[in-house]
Amino acid sequence: MTEKQWRECLGELVRDYIRSPELEYYFSIKMNKPRAGVMVKQQSLFVRHRRECWSHVSANCPIMGVKQRILEHEYEEIIRDDFSDYGHLHLIIRQGKSVGLEPGEIIDAEPLPETRAVLYAWSWMTSEMPWTESLTGMTITEWCNDDRLLGDLGGGQSTRMAKKWMEDMGFSWKEIPNLQAHSQADEKHSDMFLPFLAEHATGTKEAPAIQAAKDSLAFNAMYRKGIALAQEKIPL
Repeated sequence: MTEKQWRECLGELVRDYIRSPELEYYFSIKMNKPRAGVMVKQQSLFVRHRRECWSHVSANCPIMGVKQRILEHEYEEIIRDDFSDYGHLHLIIRQGKSVGLEPGEIIDAEPLPETRAVLYAWSWMTSEMPWTESLTGMTITEWCNDDRLLGDLGGGQSTRMAKKWMEDMGFSWKEIPNLQAHSQADEKHSDMFLPFLAEHATGTKEAPAIQAAKDSLAFNAMYRKGIALAQEKIPL
């Protein structure tokens, strides 16, 4: 497929994902600070785990251009970008403060069963599958925050959740820096790897790469559902 065709293909998969029952459930949970705290803790595990997964993709990929683009991506996530001088985990810690969490509670958070399962799944995908498949599986999760693609469906994950935090708890953008950053930063990250898919995920490699994208979205849906289930157990 061409770069344009890859964009259309992956875009439709993400649109199906955002309309899935799991995501409808995830966004249906009314927020209070303890419920929001569940999301913050699990998100910190997700964000840190992705650093390992991107390292796996880079290690398995022989293409220098892909390695360079991953390093660019990871520099913005871990070190500095337009949204933080300390990396995106720092944004999560700042956001956790808004719901009463201390940094240690976030750093030492225990994964929910669903979180643990999907982190294992992404680890296996990125370390054991061919790099064209693991790259597709990783990059498509960035698309879940792309308001350009999902604006007519209420926005990407971060934008929709930011609206919930504002409506349900009266927060401002300043109090939700992680959601604010990812409602914007992942538009750039969505575009980063399309040229490499068009060049290298070709022929017999194309269908397995698309399946990896579908599988990764299924993992993401399971992760979000697990958060919603845990939140729902906490009284309003």
